[in-house]
Amino acid sequence: MGIKTHFPHHSLYADGAFFFYKAQKKVETAAGAVYNAGMSRLDDLFAFLRIPSVSAQAEHAGDVERCADFLVDKLRGMGFSAVKHLTDIHPIVVAHSPHVEGRPTVLIYGHYDVMPVDPLEEWKSAPFEPTVREGRVYARGASDDKGEIMALVLAAEEVMKEDGALPLNVTFLFEGEEERGSESLFKFVQNPEVQKDLACDVIVVSDTGMAAPDIPSFSYGLKGLCCFELEVSGPAMDLHSGIFGGAVSNPITALCEMVASTHDARNRVAVEGFYDGVMPIQNWEKESWKRVPGMSNTELAALTGVPALRTEEGYTGAECVYARPTFELNGISGGYEGEGSKTVIPTRAVAKMSCRLVPGQTPEDILDKVEAHFRKVCPVGVRMKFTRQHGGSAYLSDPNSAFGKAAQKALEDTFGNPPVLVREGGSIPIIAEISRVLGKDALFLGLDLPDARIHSPNENMRLEIFEKGITMGKTLLRLMAQA
Repeated sequence: MGIKTHFPHHSLYADGAFFFYKAQKKVETAAGAVYNAGMSRLDDLFAFLRIPSVSAQAEHAGDVERCADFLVDKLRGMGFSAVKHLTDIHPIVVAHSPHVEGRPTVLIYGHYDVMPVDPLEEWKSAPFEPTVREGRVYARGASDDKGEIMALVLAAEEVMKEDGALPLNVTFLFEGEEERGSESLFKFVQNPEVQKDLACDVIVVSDTGMAAPDIPSFSYGLKGLCCFELEVSGPAMDLHSGIFGGAVSNPITALCEMVASTHDARNRVAVEGFYDGVMPIQNWEKESWKRVPGMSNTELAALTGVPALRTEEGYTGAECVYARPTFELNGISGGYEGEGSKTVIPTRAVAKMSCRLVPGQTPEDILDKVEAHFRKVCPVGVRMKFTRQHGGSAYLSDPNSAFGKAAQKALEDTFGNPPVLVREGGSIPIIAEISRVLGKDALFLGLDLPDARIHSPNENMRLEIFEKGITMGKTLLRLMAQA
């Protein structure tokens, strides 16, 4: 697998999983028929989760391709025509259902790659051995995005079995680079022949969140993203801090000063022009977001374990998450970090940063402004290097289109409550580009709960939500055929 762990082997039936399986063997579907699918549904999910498809780490390149092969085999077994497209980095999988003349086509996007598992010691069970505890499956990718992908794949499979065929045309588009910027997919969708192959009436994405177990979320927007790295260097070698301290600029100190200059006392980004063109939050959005469970300032503080929120002045936590641009320091390193003391002035320090963007901003413009800001505030005695990394534009769609209303009904029929309308604080940079080149709206029907711990140790998905995700997918496909 490429990752060594100190965890013992975890049986598929450990920690109560056997009892869950047993209970699932006789369950009423929405149509009233008894099915025996509990075991096979989880077999598919667990086999998917066992593949350590970490796209950012070269040692897992073979695992990422193996994961693409797993999807191709699964989809071909369902009767889809599935193709693995090789790229310079990781494969792209495109699969088409048997064509139904005169019916709409839905393009379902997802990513099969996962984040690295570090810090490994914080996992309570091996990250690539799915383990069930208290009604949740724990594994890297359980929520982001393998659990959501598999729910929609199984939804299509079960509709075909129950109805004899799908009532519309389905195209699956799965990539293995979302967690590292979707570089290959950005290039792939520029090809006119690919655009013909992916032609559709609507795009569906299940890679977002939901407000609570019984309160689904219909997302009509995503934040954009730009990532960058700032390196500050000084002396040609590490220096004795007593002999040279006070005379030579310390790169770590300089870096901290530069990073601290990016925000003012109101917690606003202090980069000149950063807010130019930012779309204001509409009054109906502010009122709607007040009703989203778990998103009050007090609830957000409790969920994240902080003493209190520190938001941009004049905005609630929900408003900042959904619709305000941000500037974040993601990592910082430099100097001696080992045990004990080593009194040196280090030769360099590095900070990794990112901005989440909203409609009205572009990654290129923000990167220009951020770089100009750092050059302006860079102290004397050090040199700076600004490296631009991946990014993507923000995205906003119409939640009240015919397909949008069908999606909202599928969520309400499944979870028993109307969905809350939100924008996502996260980013899927490729979605804005796919929507642009295909000329179609994207709809976001996520299954990630706030406590799913995506990108963190002990990532999980409630098995109840996975099951409802399949039901929602089946309802969605049937309703979209009518829309």
